[in-house]
This record gives sequence, structure tokens and C-alpha cells, in this order.
Amino acid sequence: MTDLDLLHFEQLKKDVQAQYLKEYTPSYDEISKWKGIDIIYFQEDLRKKAKGNISEKSFYTYFKSSPVTKLPRIDMLNLLSIYAGYDSWYEFKKNHLFAGELLTDEQELDDNEIKELEKTVSSALNLPKTEKEPQKADFQPQENIVLQESNIDNQTIVENSQVSKPTQKTPVKPQKRNHQRTAWIAATAVFVTLLGLLGFKDEIFQKTYVYCFTDADRNLSVQRDIEIKVIKENESPILYRIKPGECFRYPTKDKTLKMQISSTTYENLEVNRNLENAPEEETIELKPDDYKMAVYYFSIKDINGENSEELIKQKRKQLENLISNEAVITQVYDSDIYGLESLDKQKYITLVTTPTTALKNLNVIEMKKEKGKIVSIKFKISTHENNK
Repeated sequence: MTDLDLLHFEQLKKDVQAQYLKEYTPSYDEISKWKGIDIIYFQEDLRKKAKGNISEKSFYTYFKSSPVTKLPRIDMLNLLSIYAGYDSWYEFKKNHLFAGELLTDEQELDDNEIKELEKTVSSALNLPKTEKEPQKADFQPQENIVLQESNIDNQTIVENSQVSKPTQKTPVKPQKRNHQRTAWIAATAVFVTLLGLLGFKDEIFQKTYVYCFTDADRNLSVQRDIEIKVIKENESPILYRIKPGECFRYPTKDKTLKMQISSTTYENLEVNRNLENAPEEETIELKPDDYKMAVYYFSIKDINGENSEELIKQKRKQLENLISNEAVITQVYDSDIYGLESLDKQKYITLVTTPTTALKNLNVIEMKKEKGKIVSIKFKISTHENNK
């Protein structure tokens, strides 16, 4: 390698850059500034036009620094020369001679010195063998012919019979090998099939169960969001959210199913199913919860108009009938100052029947009923805890 070779390589990099800019618009025109997606597109174009590839590491080694102190391998130089429109690295140099530079075939031989020497040595080693073997083959038949003419003809018959025997036995061996190959192919096919069954056993053996939900009073599909918790032994519950009017699809290979169903306006319901004899499609009725419906109504409505006072009185009376006079009502705070606060029945009803934006963030943590009456409520409002 000479300093002129390094200068030629710098020329080649400019030609490669110019070739790429004919069809593409990278982030930068200078090839030394290319990175990421620009290098990927260049590698793809190189594979397409020159039927070869260079690694990202090689790109950074030879294109990111200029001038380079080390010349790439001859195969990479040929590849880049082809991409730039030349037959080889040698032809590229021949078309870019510097003043006073003499380019001879010896330089091309120097680049491929190791490969050429290997070919020369291997051919030199093979030539004597090929020349001697025919000479032996030519002399041996002549000696045999002389011996056969001077000896009895029976000798030739014995030799022919000995040669014919192995020709009858030779077809037997391939037949045995063919049987072995057939057996191995069949065993491999069975093994691959078993692996496929094991890999997709869940998809093969599982079933998909569909559960739709209707309002028990109206016999119409539920038009509220539904939350479903699937409970499994020794596992954390899995939560699913079902949009209004949609059904719950649950693929499983288990034999039992336990679900806890809840909604903003319906009573909580726990469903247990033995899937060995359960139908794959089922409709589940949800019973409206008067308390939840009253609170939900005030959380999304602004009471305005002529009948607003009458409507509020109606909802207050509905809650008074649902909540026991001795109910324990607790508001929860996450604040360091306030942890819990107890409310009486009337104060709580006033809170949930006064249309405010805070009601949209009211979350009932726990509620208990006894004999049709609410005896315990624990709730929190997220806006309150943010302000504290």
C-alpha cells in the first residue's frame, strides 16, 4: 500500500457520495456526516446496485474520518468501485491517475498477492499427480494384454466372474441407505409435528366464552361502562373494562371461571361458572342500583330550569329512603393533616345532590347493605385530596 492508494480511496469516497446523491437526499450531503437511517439506506442501495454490503462498523471506520490511514480490503474496494460505476478498484485507479503516477499490472497483483500465491501453489501441487497417473494407466493394460496372449483363456474367465460379483451387490447398499433416510425423515416429521402441537397447545385446546349484559328492569343492553375482575387461584385478579353495549370475550383453557362485575349504576355481581358444561355464549342480567344511579346522575348533570328544585327534592328523598339513619359514612383523604372524616346522613346527601364538578371524581371505596338499607359508605373525592 502506498500514499497514492490512500489518496485514490479519498477520491473513491467522493465518487460514492456523488453516486448516492443522484437518487437520494440524506440529512447531510457529506458522507462523513451520515448516520442512522442514512447509512441503512446507503447499505440497501449498495446491495441493490453492487450486489454486496459493508457493515456499519466498516462505514464508521473508513467514511467517518478523512483522510484515512488504513486502506480497506480489496473486496470492499472493488465493491465500492462497482457502485461508483467501474469494473474494479484497479480500473478506478487507472481512470484517476495523478501526475507522474505509473500504474502497472504489478500493483494489481500486489493487492491479491496472497490469493494468487495460493492458487499457484495448489495448481503446482496438483500437476505432477495428474501427469503420472495416466502414464501408469497406459503401461498396465499393455502388460496385461501380453500376459493374456501367452496364458490360457481360463484366466480371463476367472477375472471377469470376480468383477461381476461386486456389480451385483452394489445396488443393495443404496437401498438400505434409502430406507434409513426415509425412516429418519418420517421420525423428524413426527417430531416437528409434536413440537408444533406443544407450541400451540393453548390456541388449540382453549375456548372463547362470550358474556353479554342486559338491564334486568328494562331488558335492554347495558349502556354503561362495566368493569370485570377475573379471579384465579394463586394469581392476582385480571381487570377488564367493557365499553357500553359490548360483550366480554374471554379465551381460556381453564375448567372454571370466577368473575366480579361492577358498574357505576348497577349492583355488584359475582359470577362463578363450571366451564366443562357451560355454554360458550351467555347473557347476564345486571340489577340497577338506585343509590349508584342517584349519585351518578348528580355527578354528570347540571340542574337548571324551572323544575330543578323539584328534581333535587325527588333525588334527596330517594337517597333518604336508601340510606339508614345509623349509617357510618366516612370520607378518606390522602393528606398528612386529614386522614378520615365522618359525615352524617344529611350532610352526605347534601354533598352528593349538589351538582358540582367535584362529584365527577367521587369514588365509592366500600359500601355495605343490610336488609335493603345502606349501613356503611366509605368514599373519597380526588379533587379534595389534590387541594389538601
